[in-house]
Amino acid sequence: MIQRIYLVRLAKDDGQYKELSELFSALGLEADNEWQGRYNKGMLFRTPQAAIEVGMGGEFPRADLIFEVQDANSAYELAKVRGFKIAEDISDRKFGGRMFIVEAAGHQVAIFSYLPEMAPRHPKPIEGALDARGKRFGMVVSRFNSFITERLMQGALDALYRTGAKDSDIEIIRVPGAYEIPAAARLVAKTGRVDAVICIGCLIRGETLHYEVIANEVGRGVGQSAQETGVPHAFGVLTVDNLEQAIDRAGLKAGNKGFEAGLAAVEMASVKEAVGRR
Repeated sequence: MIQRIYLVRLAKDDGQYKELSELFSALGLEADNEWQGRYNKGMLFRTPQAAIEVGMGGEFPRADLIFEVQDANSAYELAKVRGFKIAEDISDRKFGGRMFIVEAAGHQVAIFSYLPEMAPRHPKPIEGALDARGKRFGMVVSRFNSFITERLMQGALDALYRTGAKDSDIEIIRVPGAYEIPAAARLVAKTGRVDAVICIGCLIRGETLHYEVIANEVGRGVGQSAQETGVPHAFGVLTVDNLEQAIDRAGLKAGNKGFEAGLAAVEMASVKEAVGRR
């Protein structure tokens, strides 16, 4: 009896390995496990759903992988912002969808969504839009490891500006370290002045248990603040093993996690507004 199916994409070097990992992360795949062996290494990504399709005829993309997303237009804009190579521009397809193809590490990855009239029938979901116009945001930024958190903050600001926010819509609160982030996030959320809070910090593992204690408390505190205030909180706090990992996630090979937190805050503020209208 088959238990799992694995589709392996082989990278020729570390550059291709990181490029593929970054692409899959940007598409929203969940990094389940990363391992390092004596002769090889790998990272396992999981999807909400997967399927094997047998087909014939035209309109099948010439791609190594095919991803169905909620909105191909948003995925296309994100791919351009993140600097991925667009091998085939986005367009409507005869099968009733919009699709584009990204090239990463020599592999062709097709990304598509069905047009509304062709999508499988199901109750219309409540979804947020990447539109920050008319909304206000609080941003709590840790000064500790500021050479990383400043880059994360700039990434978050970039996300807000790109989606329509203005300087007057953004309130920045600086705190000493990551441990103080939840308290400040709760304070600004309880004022009622903001539609979402973005939490920015960086924790780098040391030689003692201090890292685990702080990381656990920050994660728990931010989540509890969001639940108790009803204001969405975006988690832009890095928890990494070393400085190289932090730098990679603050604007280099692994993108900018502050930018991702900014986009999450915009979308969740929109979700909160949409749910409130029901």
